[in-house]
Formats: sequence, structure tokens, C-alpha cells
Amino acid sequence: MKRILLGLLIVFAAVQFIRPAPNLAPAAGPNDVTTRFPVSPAVRQILESACYDCHSNRTRYPWYAYVEPVGWYLARHIEAGKRHLNFSELAIEKPERIARQLDHAVYEVQEGTMPLAYYRILHPDSRLTPAQIQLFVDWAEAAHRSLAPPPAPAQP
Repeated sequence: MKRILLGLLIVFAAVQFIRPAPNLAPAAGPNDVTTRFPVSPAVRQILESACYDCHSNRTRYPWYAYVEPVGWYLARHIEAGKRHLNFSELAIEKPERIARQLDHAVYEVQEGTMPLAYYRILHPDSRLTPAQIQLFVDWAEAAHRSLAPPPAPAQP
């Protein structure tokens, strides 16, 4: 039994040296959604506390992210989140895709499925109040409206 435990301890220690690449881009770049659509400080705070860790190129890592295999799980989760919606790259997408992404984000936030339940448990600052949800929805809807082409002039 002692040999098995010792072997497991050695394996656990060894995997600590196999780490995924961190998702740590510098501050918001030129492709960030906040560069294309104006955001209030309150909306920026919502994006940073409830969205960006999984849906941007900038993740704030908690201490447990540096313990493998948890770090591997988080890296896969972040990559999946960025594939679905990446606020750091959204500004360069086609307007139709931006509109779909914003609509989907509004739906998920209003339904309470985003941020994910376990994320809200581990990150209390990501728990959105009804007022914060409405701020996010209003911002996303305004951004969506700004994508629409202006109406064609009336024909005489």
C-alpha cells in the first residue's frame, strides 16, 4: 500500500511540471468588443468579472488553476468558451456573427445559464444582480442595433 501511495505521489508531483499555456494576453487589444462598442464602467466590470475569464484572451487564474490536473481542465474549458464567444476577438467578426453572438449572450445571461453555476460558486463577484443583468442586456442590444445598416431613404 505504501508503494502505491508513494507512486501516486510521484506521479502527482511529476504532472505539476506539465502545464498548459496560460491565457494571459495584455489589456484589451484592438479587436476587443469594448473597442468597437462603447461600454460604461459598470458594463466593463460585468464583462471582466462574469465573462472574460472564459470568453476572452485574458483569464484571471485562481490559485487552484496551478494544480494539475485542474489546470488542464480549466485550459480546455477556456478554449471551449473562447470557441463559442471570444470578446477579445469579437470586434473583427462580420456584423451578422457579432449580432448572433450578442443575442446568444443576452439569452444565456437572462436565462441564468451564464456565468456557469459552478463558476458563480467559485467566483462570487460573477453573480449578477437583476440590475447588472439589465445593464448587460441594454448594452448588448444597443451594440446589436448599431450593427444594422441605416434604413434606405424613401423613394419619391
